[in-house]
Amino acid sequence: MVEIRIAGGTVSVEVMGWHKLWALRGRVEVPVRHITAVRADPDVSIGWGRGVRLPGTHVPGRIKAGTYYEGGRKVFWDVTRPARAIVVDLSDDRYDRLVVEVEDPAAAVTRLQDAVRRAVP
Repeated sequence: MVEIRIAGGTVSVEVMGWHKLWALRGRVEVPVRHITAVRADPDVSIGWGRGVRLPGTHVPGRIKAGTYYEGGRKVFWDVTRPARAIVVDLSDDRYDRLVVEVEDPAAAVTRLQDAVRRAVP
């Protein structure tokens, strides 16, 4: 699971607890202006999938965490409970997409969408 913090035009995705070990990363930071879309997606699949894991952890049906190359996209994952997953699409960034589990998906989506609206000149 992650905690999302927004400050100074930057979104910080803080990977919590043991997930740091599984994702091999403690934090992902992206400028708010790089966010192109945000949505809750309780149907994300952490089962068998296509793509290359570099580096990360994948136990089908249990956890998908770390960096993956999927269909020409670089995606950061940290999901054990898909019902709590959100998807953040990015442009001009190190990652093309973040797929992460949060405590309250609806609240996280609203906070991120509000930050994106405020960042638009």
